[in-house]
Amino acid sequence: MKRTNFLLGSLSGLTLVANTDHVFARALAQTPRPGLPGAQDRTLVLINLYGGNDGLNCVVPHGDSRYYQARPTIAIAQSDVLAIDAQSGLHPSMRSFKSMYDAGSVAIVQGVGYPNPDHSHFRSTEIWQTAAPQRYEHTGWLGRYLDDANLPASNLFNGVALAQVLPEVLVSYRTDVPSIANLGQYGLRIDSNRGTAAAFSSVVRDRSLPFRSPYLGHVMEIEDHAQRGSQELPRLIGGYKTSASYPATPLGRSLALAAQIVGSNLGTRVIYVQHGSFDTHVGQIGVQARLLREFSDAIAAFYADLAAHGNDRRVLTMTFSEFGRRIAENANHGTDHGEASPLFLIGGGVKGGLYGSAPDLSEANMGNVRFSVDFRSVYATVLERWLGTSSRGVLGGSFSTIPVLA
Repeated sequence: MKRTNFLLGSLSGLTLVANTDHVFARALAQTPRPGLPGAQDRTLVLINLYGGNDGLNCVVPHGDSRYYQARPTIAIAQSDVLAIDAQSGLHPSMRSFKSMYDAGSVAIVQGVGYPNPDHSHFRSTEIWQTAAPQRYEHTGWLGRYLDDANLPASNLFNGVALAQVLPEVLVSYRTDVPSIANLGQYGLRIDSNRGTAAAFSSVVRDRSLPFRSPYLGHVMEIEDHAQRGSQELPRLIGGYKTSASYPATPLGRSLALAAQIVGSNLGTRVIYVQHGSFDTHVGQIGVQARLLREFSDAIAAFYADLAAHGNDRRVLTMTFSEFGRRIAENANHGTDHGEASPLFLIGGGVKGGLYGSAPDLSEANMGNVRFSVDFRSVYATVLERWLGTSSRGVLGGSFSTIPVLA
């Protein structure tokens, strides 16, 4: 059994999935590395803008006439752009986010992608989450970080996914990560019956069952973690008082819960959140405007809440999307799957501003924005400068960092 395939979620019970890899042998062969100093109290919040956010209408190259030629009906009017400088600006729905940018708490890394990009949602998402463009990997890059970071094994919340299912980015060999879609419904189905829950707990702790299995102890350990985690989390975060008005959206609710987890000092190092879908093949203008407004307002509330509790510099938020969109609009007033796109680093002592090269629309790769920054360089920066660990083992190689963090 693969530890990472045990899913605790919204009253759905525990999912067990067989795996033919000898993952226990591989896990035992890995020796945890000591973390670098200075990162003990920090948290990374990873927001997946899933579906492929259109970078050109998000960070708008309003100073480039080729942008308007390629998008005669969906381009953001120059007068509406929230200008950063004479060349670039933000979508007009992102006013709250622009205020954060102006305050120096947002860094925009432009042209992020990877070599030989894949235009499939599934494969490109897998590549971004495993950090393995040239091979198929069983674990996520943050799952590997959690395994290697020497975090307390007794902490059930070293990593948390605020999602229906465990995302691949948090799949690991040795770390149990709960998936929580809704705190009010977070738990095992059996927990609603006191007698059944007690019987289950007794079985989990019973080591005298009349058979032997190389996996029995492992299965019982994960079942125990699942049940205890669902019981303990509401109690652990119950004393936190929210100090911001979050939008009544799924992302707003997820970030409100993330602030509770951070503010309750559970030792959580990584929190995953998702927002979308940004797959705007048809009628992009309205869909993307709504999603970017929801993102902007939820992030602003999140950091206002964190700041009210003195936690804003403890939390770095990073966005990613599996790809950007093509330069030219399509016949349905939308955009199709593309390649490079900007990502955001927010709060946590970032050195705000624009990083990387602005998209060169005259040097397209078959109609797509060429990448100029390998996403693994951003990951290396986060691992080394924020989470305080070596990035080489996690990423399977050495990648240059970006001077975006103080």
